[in-house]
Amino acid sequence: MSDAFTITDEKQDYSQYNLEANPFPYSPVPAEDPDIYCGQPHVSEKISSTVSSMLSTGKSKHLVVTGKYGNGKSHTLKYTRSLLRDRDDVIVGYVAQPGEGFLDIYHEFVYDLGFNGVQEIAYEYLASVTRDITDYNPVSPSAVESLIDEGDVLLSEIVPEAIRRLSDVTKFADFARAIIHMVYEDTNLYAWQWITAEGIRYEQRKEMEIHSALDDDTMGVRAFTAFKNLLLDLGYTGVFVFVDEFESIARLSPKDEQATLNSIRHLMDQNSNGLCMLFGCAPEVWQDVMSEYHAFSERIGQEVALRPLTAENLYDLTNDYLDRERATDTQGSDIQPFTQDSLDLILQRSQGNIRQVLSTCSRILDAAVEEGQPEITTDFVQENL
Repeated sequence: MSDAFTITDEKQDYSQYNLEANPFPYSPVPAEDPDIYCGQPHVSEKISSTVSSMLSTGKSKHLVVTGKYGNGKSHTLKYTRSLLRDRDDVIVGYVAQPGEGFLDIYHEFVYDLGFNGVQEIAYEYLASVTRDITDYNPVSPSAVESLIDEGDVLLSEIVPEAIRRLSDVTKFADFARAIIHMVYEDTNLYAWQWITAEGIRYEQRKEMEIHSALDDDTMGVRAFTAFKNLLLDLGYTGVFVFVDEFESIARLSPKDEQATLNSIRHLMDQNSNGLCMLFGCAPEVWQDVMSEYHAFSERIGQEVALRPLTAENLYDLTNDYLDRERATDTQGSDIQPFTQDSLDLILQRSQGNIRQVLSTCSRILDAAVEEGQPEITTDFVQENL
């Protein structure tokens, strides 16, 4: 039957609740740049302390955020990342999950920075060399790019010195060449593939005078350290790496799991300055790591646990979400159209799981609009759960 489905793009009308739209996510997957963070002051304090310590002293510091599925680990990492991205003195990379080993972590980190981001860093390095060895004074990556494009500064004039200096800084000549090749139109894609550890043919490496391949965890640690040292040489305070779903290392074979943890440990050992790693991990896996891999867990030493939402957390969270879509003159109107009792029931049914809470609120709000409920009562929630 052609009328079996009723599909329409007509928008629901939430105006009876002074709302422009349903503010709750239908699929509560963490936003890329969240603008709301819920409660859990013990977590925000611990993360703030870890991040601030690295920013103020330059010394590396690391933290594990534990919490059960749906309690907000990814949201916490992404929210912290969104705050740090506004700073121009740090580089921030997010790794959705650790993959098969450290090389995958490195690959995802560089991918998160993106081709344009890495190319801009290459131009930034060329700008610093140009200021030192020519009469020009480019103060930004775009300024040196313009000088090169217009022929005022020749690559042949600055590249040899840039590679020499960068090899000195990174102790990895192949990495230095790959970074500089990010500015050459005919080889920048090869350079990008090499830097991201995607692998390129021998002929492509030879064209850039690169002799090694980034094809194992040891080389990944070496490349990551080289990249961080390049950034510190440019005046950055450091690098932040957010590794989410760290519990997936438990799916690896014992040998591969140990190799991954050893590589991260080596990275930390080689980078006592300018590195901050934050991991999101299920508590039971982190307990196993702490009991079985002391050498790794001792390098981190700090853990903070996300707890299920409390009633107070939920009232604040609901208010924050509703405020996003309220008419501007009614912002701060508390939790209407929900009541405290109805939210308490949602909290009880979801056992404080933030992901379930958000999807339930979204569903209940739509149901209330469809049925013209003046407010969302406990009985109405009970009927629609």
